[in-house]
Amino acid sequence: MLIKIKSFTLFLFSLTLLITACNADAQRLPGFDTNLEKRSIDLDELIDGGPGKDGIPSIDDPKFVSQEEASEWLGSREPVISLEINGEARAYPIQILMWHEIANDELGGVPVSVTFCPLCYSAIVFDRRHNGEVLEFGVSGFLRKSDLIMYDRTTESLWQQFSGEALVGDYTGDFLTIVPSQLISFEQFREAYPDAPVLSRETGHRRNYGENPYAGYDDIDNSPFLLQEEVPGEISPMEKVIGVRTEDAVKGYTYSITREKRVLHDEVGGEPIVIFHLDGMASALDNRAIHQSRDDGATGVFSPYADGEMLEFEYNNGQITDVQTGSVWNLAGQATSGPLEGTQLDTKIYGDYFAFAWLVFYPETEMME
Repeated sequence: MLIKIKSFTLFLFSLTLLITACNADAQRLPGFDTNLEKRSIDLDELIDGGPGKDGIPSIDDPKFVSQEEASEWLGSREPVISLEINGEARAYPIQILMWHEIANDELGGVPVSVTFCPLCYSAIVFDRRHNGEVLEFGVSGFLRKSDLIMYDRTTESLWQQFSGEALVGDYTGDFLTIVPSQLISFEQFREAYPDAPVLSRETGHRRNYGENPYAGYDDIDNSPFLLQEEVPGEISPMEKVIGVRTEDAVKGYTYSITREKRVLHDEVGGEPIVIFHLDGMASALDNRAIHQSRDDGATGVFSPYADGEMLEFEYNNGQITDVQTGSVWNLAGQATSGPLEGTQLDTKIYGDYFAFAWLVFYPETEMME
């Protein structure tokens, strides 16, 4: 009998510890109905970024205007996320997204989430279709490695924006599909897609669109916000880099080298790529007035193949041309004149990021600098 009583007492003690732990976990995610028993990280890795759940409101019913109308409030050098799917294109101005961080939309028949984390300078588009459902994403209010943590409104699983990986909840271990996109200037977008609409400022929220609330954050001598991890390597954490992702490998390129070369041929994971880097786009996080910010240039990363032939590109007299035909190409990977006029290069999965973000998520990455 004594043994049974001791066993029961031990059971109650263990149960109490379990309930206490569960309550403690729940207190770390107030307002969330998330399956905390399924997770790949310690909840202590989630840092309170300030605004709580949906404190930064996602755009869930996006409206669009013509380029002419948008030009009344959107500067020609201001950065936009350029997205083209199945022949349909749209621009999502960073001056709007930096206040909302997520826009749930559908383009070319594909439901997407267009995301921007100002702290990592990471503009990433995801396919919202997952596990037979179309998910809608919101801003959790948490950061991890100084990066936006999203949540889906179906299971309230928590997702890392930089990688598209679910970290906590029913979908833990799953990844969202990244959709190719570009961060280019409004003028560069207009030249590439003259009839494509632009995300409207009519978001249902009042914000100081056009102003940068993170003024001066991307100073190369600055420090990342709420970053607890050490940044590997000797690159300044706030230097901008181009990060390229393939199925088999990742590789980074500092702006220092891509701005110098303008055109750079390389291979990532055995796949040939070509990088374009042209002037004409303002930094989103420099001056308080975005249109007055310094020119960091804009980039594109493409497969160099056109009609089955691998082209060699070069930069001369302010233009990008291919050696084989002399055709002229723009930053969107379109041949605008010459024998290949109308040809479109395939955009690779890549992005422009602060170096620290790329390196803390891919610490073993090869970096060309």
